Amino acid sequence: MDAAAVGRPRLGIVSRVTAPAGPHEPTGIVVLVSGSGTNLQALIDAAADPAYGVRILAVGGDRAGITGLHRAGAAGIPAFVCRVEDHDSRAEWDAALTGRIGDHAPAFVVSAGFMKLLGPEVLGRWTVLNTHPALLPNFPGAHAVRDALAAGATETGCTVHVVDAGVDTGPVLAQARVAVAPDDTEASLHERIKAVEHPLLVEIVGRAAREGITVSDGKATIP
Repeated sequence: MDAAAVGRPRLGIVSRVTAPAGPHEPTGIVVLVSGSGTNLQALIDAAADPAYGVRILAVGGDRAGITGLHRAGAAGIPAFVCRVEDHDSRAEWDAALTGRIGDHAPAFVVSAGFMKLLGPEVLGRWTVLNTHPALLPNFPGAHAVRDALAAGATETGCTVHVVDAGVDTGPVLAQARVAVAPDDTEASLHERIKAVEHPLLVEIVGRAAREGITVSDGKATIP
């Protein structure tokens, strides 16, 4: 599911993530999760290598007790929880989440299986990268793998994109393809998508951290 609502980026608006000035300065990111955190774990493993150029400053969750937050703790990464139900409105939650992310001053944010729609304050302050288990624009939304099977698709995959004002409509940075087998179930297909999704996310987050991102006129590029 895309972590998007309203806010960023609009046509004609340019947003940039600038790479660090020094070759040995890692770029700080915050990762948002809602569940098991397998994409997060791939990023944690990659960030253990200084050459990767990424430091995970914090991991945020939308509920307590999830495996993703335990993965952060095991890696010594600060973690926080910001629940929608603890606030009187989505706008208040958006403001609170913006504050929690801002406490760590990331260069950009990664939505790695975060199943809440982010609001305009978060999206207006940071470039947010999202990973989605389908070849967008096909099968947007929360049930992409199930929808691909229901449609009789013979091919699907995953997409890493920049979050914009829609649901899984943001500028695409990279995709990887996966063939759908005749006997695939939702679970089996999702596992095979994860096998290509994890390295793709690691690659794009690393490149974004080391080289920067530019988002302009509905397109996203990494130099």
